[in-house]
Amino acid sequence: MSSYERDSPMRVRRSELSTPGHSEKMIAKAAQSDADMVFLDLEDAVAPSAKVGARVKIIAGLNDLDWGSKIRSYRINGVHTQWCHDDIAEVVAGAGANIDVIMVPKIKGPREVWFVDDMLTQLELKLGLEVGRIGIECLIEEVEALQTVDEIACCCPRLEALTLGIGDLSASQGMRLGHIGATDGDPVLRYPGDVWHYARTRMIVACRAAGIDAIDGPYADFANPAGYERSAATFSTLGGVGKWCIHPSQIEVANRVFAPTPEEIAEAQGVIDAVADAEAHGVGAANYKGLMIDAATTRLFEVTLDRARQCGLL
Repeated sequence: MSSYERDSPMRVRRSELSTPGHSEKMIAKAAQSDADMVFLDLEDAVAPSAKVGARVKIIAGLNDLDWGSKIRSYRINGVHTQWCHDDIAEVVAGAGANIDVIMVPKIKGPREVWFVDDMLTQLELKLGLEVGRIGIECLIEEVEALQTVDEIACCCPRLEALTLGIGDLSASQGMRLGHIGATDGDPVLRYPGDVWHYARTRMIVACRAAGIDAIDGPYADFANPAGYERSAATFSTLGGVGKWCIHPSQIEVANRVFAPTPEEIAEAQGVIDAVADAEAHGVGAANYKGLMIDAATTRLFEVTLDRARQCGLL
């Protein structure tokens, strides 16, 4: 267990923009985007021969660019690789004061989270940084991780979010799917419903119980905004709070889908006020626009208002 206590910061992660760490041009554009969070990638988006050089570009981008109020993050290579140690050591040494979150891919259980946590603690002590300030976000993209997701979700005080990495997870599970995020391929093989419903629900429940964020992974067909919006809306309905964007065009959709609309906010406030009025008159339930509402209804709509406050809409 970690030897420090940490008050996890309240961050909004409606949109998480994936940005190749070897591209100075894309890093600069990401800093100017409307994404809630940008993660500069050292893993899948960077070829093995370019990974070492990409660290230097990520350090420069984190230190030299104006990121505004964005969450500044980068994705390391997996703990099982030869790059992981230096991905953490070099980038934190070079830009630790400007890193909010480190993203850890391909974990299989708490062990990998503890490894990154211990390294960060040692580096923070060595560099004179606040111990525990840098958060961790992990990818659930192996069947072993999904199987132990409840344990993972509450294993470390640095852990702020879990992301469902459906690309690698589909391979790990041996699923017969096409491009990442798509579920509408061959009609003969088409799954009757959301093929990710079980994995999404299991991860979201684990995150809610642990008090951390549940994020949906990528949707590869960035030329299909309607498909991306359907995927995001499904995850939001289940209780997820954000989604990856592999292209800047997806940011607006994610920011909109994962925030309550003005109509939803007004409806929620109306229901809560009606229940409060009924209780003030000694009535346990009330009629609101032809629907029976009570304290249980209030709890549902308080979720909407809480989310609106987090997104700065109230």
